[in-house]
Amino acid sequence: MKPLLPSIGALVAFESAARHGSFTRAAAELNLTQGAISRQIRQLEAQLGTALFRRIRQRVTLSDGGRAYLADVRQMLDALEVATQRAMAYADGANVLKLAVPPTFSASWLADRLPTFIAEHPGITINCAMRLPWFDYGTETFDCAIYSGPPTLPGLVAQPLIETEVVPVCSPGLRTANRVHAASALARVPLLHQTNQPAAWADWFTAAGVDPPARLPGPRFEHIAMLTRAAVAGLGVALVPACLVEDELASGRLRALLPESPRNRLVFYLAVPETKQAQPAIRAFVDWIVRAATIAAPSPQRPLRRLRRVY
Repeated sequence: MKPLLPSIGALVAFESAARHGSFTRAAAELNLTQGAISRQIRQLEAQLGTALFRRIRQRVTLSDGGRAYLADVRQMLDALEVATQRAMAYADGANVLKLAVPPTFSASWLADRLPTFIAEHPGITINCAMRLPWFDYGTETFDCAIYSGPPTLPGLVAQPLIETEVVPVCSPGLRTANRVHAASALARVPLLHQTNQPAAWADWFTAAGVDPPARLPGPRFEHIAMLTRAAVAGLGVALVPACLVEDELASGRLRALLPESPRNRLVFYLAVPETKQAQPAIRAFVDWIVRAATIAAPSPQRPLRRLRRVY
C-alpha cells in the first residue's frame, strides 16, 4: 500500500497559508508563486479527500477539517524542526549529551560552570532541556538529569549532588523597613510562594516552632527564578534554595533573614538511565559535575561528601 504521507512542501505551504489567511502572503513568505502554493494545497486536499480552506473572494479561511488538521501539522513541523536541530548537532562527529535540568538550576548554577567542562572536553556537546521538577523521567529521553525529588526513580541510577539550605530572603530595603528579628515576625511580612510548593511556608513556620498563620496570602510564581526576581524587586520574602541565589546574596541584592531559622535542606540529585551509565561521555560529565559541586560549595551550601558512586 502507498503510505499516506504528504510532502513536507505541501504541509509547509498549508501551515503558512492558514497562518496568513492568504495564498499570496504564504507565497511571499516561502519565496514561491501563488500558483505553486495553490497547487500544493490542491494536491494535499486531493490526498486527504477533504477541503482544507473555504475560498471567499480574496481571502481563504480554514474549514472545520482544516482547523483540526492544522493543529497536528504544526505539532509535527515543530517536532521535525527540533529533530533536525538535534541531528545537526552530530554533524561534526561530536558526542552530544542531553541534560534534563530544572530551569533555575540551569540558569543560576550550571550555566556559569559549563565553560569549564567544555574546555576540558571539547569533543562533547551539551544540549540542555529545561524540565520542571514534575516532568516524567520514565517516558522522556535524556542522558543525565538533575532534579530535586525522591532519591530513587525506576530505571535510573541516582546519586546526591548538592545539599543546600532553603532560606528566607528579601531585598535590603524590605528587610530594613520591616525589621524582622524572629520567625514569628514573618507572619506580618508579604510572603512570596512557589506554585508547586504550596505548603512550603507553613512547613517552615512549623519547623521554626511557630504556629503557621491561618492564611498565607501573597503572589505565587511557577519558577524559582521568577520568585527570586520578585524578591529582588522588593515584593516580599521568598523561601529559596541558597545555591540558586548565590549571585544575589554575594552582590547584596538579596539578604538572608534569621540565621537561627530552621535548617531546612533540599537535595539535588544527579541521575543517569541504567542503560547509559557506562558511556564514556556520560561518565566524563558525571565526574566533572561532582567535582564542580565539591569545589564551588560555600556555606550554607555544601556538596554531599559521601556520594554513592555508580561507576
